[in-house]
Amino acid sequence: MKSREEEYREIFMAEALEYYDAMSRHISELEKDPTDEKALNELFRLMHNLKANARAMGFNDIGEVAHRMETIFGLIRSKERTFSGSLVPVLFTGVDTIGSMIRGVDRDEPGPSPDLLLHNLDLLVEGQEPILEDESDKNSDEDASRKLELSDLVYIQIKKLDHLLNLVGELIIDRDRILTLSQEIGNSALQAAASHLFRIADDLQYSVMDARLVNVGSLFNKFPRVVRDVAVAEKKEVELTINGQDIQIDRNILQIITDALLHLVRNAIGHGLETPAERKRAGKPEQGNLTLSAQTERDDVLIQVIDDGKGIDVEQVRRKAVERGLVSAEVSRSLDAHAVRAFLFEPGFSMAKEVTDISGRGVGLDVVKLAIDSLGGQLRVDSVLGQGTTFTLVLPTSIAVKGALLFELEERSYAIPLMHTDSVVSLQPTQLHVVGGILMARLLGENIPVVDLRKLLHSNDGPLLPAVKSELAGRQDIIIVNYNNRKLGLIVDRFLRQQDIVIKPMSKPLDMIDLFGGVTLLGSGQVCLVIDVPALTRLFLAKRP
Repeated sequence: MKSREEEYREIFMAEALEYYDAMSRHISELEKDPTDEKALNELFRLMHNLKANARAMGFNDIGEVAHRMETIFGLIRSKERTFSGSLVPVLFTGVDTIGSMIRGVDRDEPGPSPDLLLHNLDLLVEGQEPILEDESDKNSDEDASRKLELSDLVYIQIKKLDHLLNLVGELIIDRDRILTLSQEIGNSALQAAASHLFRIADDLQYSVMDARLVNVGSLFNKFPRVVRDVAVAEKKEVELTINGQDIQIDRNILQIITDALLHLVRNAIGHGLETPAERKRAGKPEQGNLTLSAQTERDDVLIQVIDDGKGIDVEQVRRKAVERGLVSAEVSRSLDAHAVRAFLFEPGFSMAKEVTDISGRGVGLDVVKLAIDSLGGQLRVDSVLGQGTTFTLVLPTSIAVKGALLFELEERSYAIPLMHTDSVVSLQPTQLHVVGGILMARLLGENIPVVDLRKLLHSNDGPLLPAVKSELAGRQDIIIVNYNNRKLGLIVDRFLRQQDIVIKPMSKPLDMIDLFGGVTLLGSGQVCLVIDVPALTRLFLAKRP
């Protein structure tokens, strides 16, 4: 696997060679028409970008040449110099030198010395004549040996990769069907061919998924400026720490969570971190700490926004939830801290006392939660009053393929994404109890509500009837799902197996049924509905007795 430095170097080289080709084209256009403002503006922009990129990578010689060239093009733009006379060959030499230096980096060879060029560029800035050498012989040698080089990197539009991934998804579904059929027929040659197809399809799937991966740093590195601007607006002192920039994730997932992450960072500064005076009174350093970090956990990527601010006042949230009518005062008293903090993700729920540019506009954490839910991810919040808050985004590495638990209900197969599957248990009726009309199971010190999935799916418009324990006969297979810090046990007919599935969207009008997040096709050719755990949990909360 390539190191982060190697990847950055490759990206720099690809962009730098593109810049060089564009510079060569635009300077030729400018020679034909010295009044061509478009070409001039492009040359100025290209030099500016190359300067910044080269300095960031530590290629200071390239950065210095680009900087001086940028200065000259700036003077031409402001009409202080004209693209004529001895200035023209110096700038052409500058572009050629940049090309040679970039190729030198690519080959790990020292490029040409830029000393004379830099001196000439300084003379031009000062309005003096440059020192021109008779380079006709040298140039003819260079022209004879010059090669046109292409970058090893190819830029591909995301929509093309999306289409390719959809085709791979179709292939995976048919691959599983062919493998199942070959096993049923029992022909050894067919089984060997099916196994080979299985391996090739697997390699193709992971190669396409790998092509879509980008470093989390491509998003994280945009936040120092955001944090600075929000901190100034909120009159707070904030130090930002970024960890795990080289963790890789599907580019589309990163795109979808961009606004969510922006909201969480602004929220951490606006709500979480105290003012310098408040921190001083609390015995903390006046400067608050904010951390953006990424790490991998099994097949997931965890992105965290951590602040060392005042934390979340659970009792205050509890009171607000009762005021808003989200829960009765009696029930609220029995809720633990995790369950209370879950109210922060309810639509329009805000703890802001006043409307500012940063907070209190009703665009709350529910929007963040919806974005994460759409990816089949989870959003967790942990907080210690007076010490700080951690928001954790649990995200799949790829949208295309998800691990799922297959189960059977009424002789039909269903799937639940592993992202929302906490555990599976088999319990006898004696291990279940009815409390307030709801079945409850005591597992690992937790009381978990349990519902017959058959009854929940068939509940239509009415509420669920109170649970009757005498209806249970024999062993009960239960899937414990977890959404928004709420666990729920689903009684199913039987567990089948765990496998990777390709989820396809529901076609109209079935896409209006929000209990199902899509469909997949099993190896047997059977269509399998994928349960949407967030929607199912919300349905249970709305219909429980």
